[in-house]
Amino acid sequence: MNWHTYVNKTGKVPKWPYPVNYGKENIITSDVLIVGGGVAGCRAAIAARQRGVSVVVADRGFSKRSGSGGAGVDHWHGAVKNPCSKVTPKMYSEAAMETTDGYTNGLARYIIGSEGWDALQEVEEWGVQIRDLDDEFKGSIFRDDETKLMFAYDIENKHCLRIYGYNIKPVVDAKMRELGCEVYDRVCVTGLLTEDGRPGARVVGAVGVNDRTGEFYIFKAKAVVVSTGHTNRLFNFAPEMTESQSMTNLNQTSMGHVIGWRAGAELIMMEQSGPNVLSGMGYAPYSTGNDDNTYQGSRIVDKDGREVHYADAEGNLIYDEEGIFKSSEEGSFVIGHGIALDHGIMPKYKISGTDPDLWSKVQSGEYQMPFYTDFPGMSDTSRDIIFQLMLAHEGKCRVPIYENLTKWGFDPAQDMLQYPVSDYGKLPLNCSWCGTDKTPDNWRGGEGGFLTDWRLQTTLPGLFAAGCGPLPSQGCHGESQTAGRYSGRQAAVFAEAHDALEPSRAQIEREKARCYAPVSTEGGDIGWKELNYAVARLMQDYCGEYKTEHTLDMGIRRLKDLWDTEGQRMYAGNPHELVRAIESLSLIELGLAHLEASKARKSSCPILGFSRVDYPEVSDDWHCWVAVSQDEGGVKARKVPVDYYLQGEYSGDLEENYRKYAELEGK
Repeated sequence: MNWHTYVNKTGKVPKWPYPVNYGKENIITSDVLIVGGGVAGCRAAIAARQRGVSVVVADRGFSKRSGSGGAGVDHWHGAVKNPCSKVTPKMYSEAAMETTDGYTNGLARYIIGSEGWDALQEVEEWGVQIRDLDDEFKGSIFRDDETKLMFAYDIENKHCLRIYGYNIKPVVDAKMRELGCEVYDRVCVTGLLTEDGRPGARVVGAVGVNDRTGEFYIFKAKAVVVSTGHTNRLFNFAPEMTESQSMTNLNQTSMGHVIGWRAGAELIMMEQSGPNVLSGMGYAPYSTGNDDNTYQGSRIVDKDGREVHYADAEGNLIYDEEGIFKSSEEGSFVIGHGIALDHGIMPKYKISGTDPDLWSKVQSGEYQMPFYTDFPGMSDTSRDIIFQLMLAHEGKCRVPIYENLTKWGFDPAQDMLQYPVSDYGKLPLNCSWCGTDKTPDNWRGGEGGFLTDWRLQTTLPGLFAAGCGPLPSQGCHGESQTAGRYSGRQAAVFAEAHDALEPSRAQIEREKARCYAPVSTEGGDIGWKELNYAVARLMQDYCGEYKTEHTLDMGIRRLKDLWDTEGQRMYAGNPHELVRAIESLSLIELGLAHLEASKARKSSCPILGFSRVDYPEVSDDWHCWVAVSQDEGGVKARKVPVDYYLQGEYSGDLEENYRKYAELEGK
């Protein structure tokens, strides 16, 4: 019986079903602590455990399905070493750096390109299907008949794989537990512990609160991996509108960024943002007519059945299916969506889209709205690849879209999906994924993460980063698994080389007092949702599309005021509300990091979606990362070369750096 059924049946609100023990301490010791049990965290735990060290995982949810990747995946990027690929790790990394003018995580791209295929083969060994084993799609242009691998986006270079990934998270989670990793579900890690309690010092553990019992956890560890994802709740918070329209997990609040920021770690790309098309303002992704990403290559027709053609990156119309999945420039390759390269992709790497003149053809009467994804007009094989393989395995699509449509009688062999009626000049992405191109410009998305070295170690000794969010501009699902695998290995090596240090009791007590304030302060009258709404509105107003020094200063001041006023009036009626309150307060600190980074960059930067009204020029002096951090003296900012990982102590060669730092066995 769920909560709503109980209330309707009894007329009463159910009692809290778990014993509440606010303040009770649980002390957990391990060599490596993983903060966040998403796909990156699970892979980090597995890799560390395989090195022979003891591993503890603290997950905000239930690790079997938690995180943005918990619902499954249909594409795996970065497996460029698969036997059919014509793309190398160097090509993959340099393309990302070239198309972003350097504003990408080049070292992470190279690591992922080097190990992505290995990471995918491992999940295959554990029980995830990555090949067309039953020869269902034999002879398809997307299939290699010798290996039975299926490819997306680029059928010539074959570096992005289609996989049967609905069960990928349970499989990875089961492997993690089988290896003996201790998993603490429902624990929100609220702060890092550092040597002597000093900001900027070595990380020696973390603390957290259980959202069912309210108990306090003290994790002691020689090394810590942060893999907590990102957030949609900083600028956009409208869960009553619809959560299903977001592709990510709204439980995530970038807590890893916040605990690192509070501990003194340097963050980069925090000023990056862009309109959040997956914001709650439209339809659930892939529930309407679509021709992009998972639906790439699907047939499009207008109301009279007239076909709409695809076009390459140069605008040339494409009249055959194979042409949709090739680069517009001979000798190049298609990058594809979902790997944090959405701004300024160069034509030679760009995916095909719909006819760029479609909207003018609608206005002239050549085409008639609405448009449809014409599944019945496709070949059986191509239709089944999209509907039965891709849609059925993509995250957050299998149940709400695939299973519901099927249950309600939708038959892709007979039925079409209607596109929303909109400006079809914007159809390839904004319209087809989320069902609207009317998302407010100040509803932003995108953020940075930790500045790391080639070991994926942050600027705090003993603290490593992995996964989409903590490791900025690394990509999405496959990349998160691969980076987690690498980061866990590095954390284990660090733990093997360092003795454990006892955390500062004074720091623990400070964290404990801060965490329990919402249940210990009398007269509280502000709930967590109210505070989250307030934070989002302040960020929309003062860190939206256009920024000035004055508005950014106002935003900093008002967020601090919010902390000192309504933030101190927070109340929580149970452990769940307590953890939500802690999260909402942490969003204030996350917002401050965004504002401080935005204030530090004295130049606009289109690649980062960053606009300063008072600094409209794109200055060569600011072609760099802006690294921000804080300590007792306040906020600090410095410039870091975009290719810092090829300068100074590092070699100018990606492969040489990888070989030196990767901790490859037997090297």
